[in-house]
Amino acid sequence: MTNTPSESLPKKLRFTVTDALGMEELQRDYGALQAALKEILQTEIELVPVESYTAAASALQSDQLDFVLTGPSEYVVMRARTNAVPIIGITRPNYRTVICVSANSKIKSLADLKGKKIAFWKVGSTSGYLGPTKLLIDAGLNPQTDLKILMLGSKGLPSLQKGEVDAWGGSAVKYEQFMQEQGLSESLLPVIAKGPLLPKDLFVASSQLDGETVKRISSLLIKNQEKIVQSLSTVEEGKYKGSTIVPVNDSEYDMIREVYKTIGQGNFVQ
Repeated sequence: MTNTPSESLPKKLRFTVTDALGMEELQRDYGALQAALKEILQTEIELVPVESYTAAASALQSDQLDFVLTGPSEYVVMRARTNAVPIIGITRPNYRTVICVSANSKIKSLADLKGKKIAFWKVGSTSGYLGPTKLLIDAGLNPQTDLKILMLGSKGLPSLQKGEVDAWGGSAVKYEQFMQEQGLSESLLPVIAKGPLLPKDLFVASSQLDGETVKRISSLLIKNQEKIVQSLSTVEEGKYKGSTIVPVNDSEYDMIREVYKTIGQGNFVQ
């Protein structure tokens, strides 16, 4: 009996990953995923480079893209702007936010951060911006007025070490890798808050793809999840090692929308 997914899928699907900037990075990090998708869906997969997730949203809207692999915060923006359809989610082990301080600081709780400086990763990052912002809000702090937030990217943890900031908020994986690379004990930069697992990364379809096509893609990706996860094993920081492909629901991303609204950017995701 022959496998016939191509009978119900377009002959070509245009695909991108919002984390990869430009064709070179897209091919280097996600060429294996492109090959796996081609084999699983039995259709041509054309890689389409984008310069940002907002560019990916525009490409979905103008029918230049069929589907995208993206993160939670990028997804809610795309959904708001293009009515993009979630296909499936991809879990990320230990995908959560932590906030840490220096051991010689007097800061013992998030409430102690009032009036202090904290380093985040970059605006829009789920684990390096929205996640730590949610922890601050839940602790009763106003992220806009109660403390100074600096977007320092990879310089954030070194800045905390040097005493240039009072705290750092970001990905638990980035924190653990930094401590390991520097040979530091976690008692030197103790974690004072740890968030729950963040919403999953996800494959998102253009609203212009018909419902049956989206269902077919979802079913095939779940059935062949080992191939998908294997093809992603070398992506930065091994972030998809141990991942699973699971059904996904738009309501899982309401937490992201709530944070945007609380920090006065609700129009961004509505």
